[in-house]
Amino acid sequence: MSLSIAFSGKGGTGKTTIAGMLIRYLLRKEATPILAVDADSNYNLNEVLGVEVDTTLGEVRERMKTGEMPSGMTKDRYMATKLEEAVVETDYFDLVVMGQPEGQGCYCAANTLLSDFLQKLTKNYSSIVMDNEAGMEHISRLTTSNVDELLVVSDPSRRGLQAAGRIKDLAHNLNIGVGSVYLVLNNVREEPSERMQGIIADMGLDLLGTVREDETLQEYDLEGRPSVELPEDNPAVQDAFALFQRLIG
Repeated sequence: MSLSIAFSGKGGTGKTTIAGMLIRYLLRKEATPILAVDADSNYNLNEVLGVEVDTTLGEVRERMKTGEMPSGMTKDRYMATKLEEAVVETDYFDLVVMGQPEGQGCYCAANTLLSDFLQKLTKNYSSIVMDNEAGMEHISRLTTSNVDELLVVSDPSRRGLQAAGRIKDLAHNLNIGVGSVYLVLNNVREEPSERMQGIIADMGLDLLGTVREDETLQEYDLEGRPSVELPEDNPAVQDAFALFQRLIG
């Protein structure tokens, strides 16, 4: 049975970086095969992982919706072929990118095929890691559904924690099959103060752990280097691995 973990949080909290660290941790635990899903329309999980993306699922859906396909091929066969081509395969994991959201017009048929494809695809993997877009839109659109764990990443700020609390509440209220919801505090300089712990408690959040602010990680980001290449003794990597150990062993 596969393990599915999704990430959410307001923009700029580093959730994509933490998602990349989880994939690295799962590789270390040999919890393979692994499927990484970038459900952010402004996708960059591939940059964290150091892989190129040629086609997104959103682009395939758009071509089908607009009727751009070879003659003599059914829409279903064409989209199935193109969706399979959109899976980026590496020696360590596979990656699919959702890409652009829906534009104008009806996407019902294309979305049905896309949903069916994703359901069939995920059955082939032991571990699934989904990086969602900032905010709560992905939950209200049911992008994040039937996942075992939802990790809401926040910076150590009141606004970040309030956003995390709203995401947690929405995930539960929509009843979309999300299992446990945990808070991950990223870019911290010290352990949460009593005041911050009070805010976390008031928002009904369950703190899984903290990840330290790290200059080397920031340098990798500025240089465009994949953060999965950080040395394992890096403080941020160590913190992330520690909280993953608590989560999945």
